Amino acid sequence: MGHRHTFEKKPEKPSLIDWSSCADFTYSKSSYLNHREIRQLDLLKRAQIQVLTDLGALAQVLSWFDQFSHPPIPHVVWLQCQLILAEGFTNAVRHAHRDCSPDTPIEIEVTMLSDALEIRIWDQGEPFDLETKLATMPKGMDKHAEGGRGLKLMQRMSDVLKYSRTDDQRNCLLAVKRYTLENEANPE
Repeated sequence: MGHRHTFEKKPEKPSLIDWSSCADFTYSKSSYLNHREIRQLDLLKRAQIQVLTDLGALAQVLSWFDQFSHPPIPHVVWLQCQLILAEGFTNAVRHAHRDCSPDTPIEIEVTMLSDALEIRIWDQGEPFDLETKLATMPKGMDKHAEGGRGLKLMQRMSDVLKYSRTDDQRNCLLAVKRYTLENEANPE
């Protein structure tokens, strides 16, 4: 609580997909550290998926995310991350890719660390100022509203929630959720 987050660049990693910019930051403990400093100790699993701009692909994305539903991730944390992923993906389809071709890819990466789960979602829409949007939204949530609750839900469930423009003109939503075994016994 009251942790300050700092960012440092990590070296580029080889990949068939260009997981740039947003992927250059890795969460560990209470700060972001250089990729080489933590990966050998903290990285438990990393997986990527690429789907088309189609709300129907949500089932495929959630099925793919099932691979992270096991210890050390407490079940309540996995459920929260599943909701973050679903909200982030549907926002990319409905908002970021609103004017894009249905063939436009959305790329997702999930990284399981020994103490956190990182979710990255890349879209190719226009840039969006997440911090300003969140700051201007009402504090409470209208349970009867047609939309607008997803960003607040993601913010409440994430320890870190960032949206940034990458060097290759894409946007990356980064959500980080820390966990310990106490999360299971004492959900937020």
